[in-house]
Amino acid sequence: MNEESERSQNHTARMARKKAVVDAAIARASEQRGVFLVLTGNGKGKSSSAFGMVARALGHGMTVSVFQFIKGKGDTGEQTFFQRQANLQWEQCGEGFTWETQSRERDIAAAQAGWDKARAALSDPAIHLVILDEMTYLFKYGYLSLEEVLSVIASRPAHQHVVVTGRAAPDALCAAADTVSEIADVKHAFRAGIMAQPGIDL
Repeated sequence: MNEESERSQNHTARMARKKAVVDAAIARASEQRGVFLVLTGNGKGKSSSAFGMVARALGHGMTVSVFQFIKGKGDTGEQTFFQRQANLQWEQCGEGFTWETQSRERDIAAAQAGWDKARAALSDPAIHLVILDEMTYLFKYGYLSLEEVLSVIASRPAHQHVVVTGRAAPDALCAAADTVSEIADVKHAFRAGIMAQPGIDL
């Protein structure tokens, strides 16, 4: 047997073993219900990942509600695109970044008004996916009660999926989630003086 044939046989054997492991894991995963995901960390891509799930859900004919906290009413590519789609509700729940408003009272009022809308979506069985974008900052700044939010998420319709994004997700939020992803900040163009780019950052 030559070296290339041996490599091919070894590869086939490895892939067969891997397939057996993957198939067994799939067979064990028999529970079907809504999942709660947290996307956190200092790196770029938390909201982008959540919006990827929005696209997936819409592609499956699901109904989606997006609540975007903290960020202001500036146009972004994802908002412009998704608002054209059927089966989607998009709510801007902030007046802008906290360093822009510089008013704790206004920020709390905007957060609470947004949460009131999100809480209604989290009790609506017609909604399959709820995105709570940048919500972790509301806990950091004390704008919302983490205990209240966790209670509402826990009592949502059984089939409904929920995604919370933002840096520094509290330990209790991560503990309650089914899936937690932490996105690391290795390098960012902005720190090199490169402006935020449409299609990439906006």
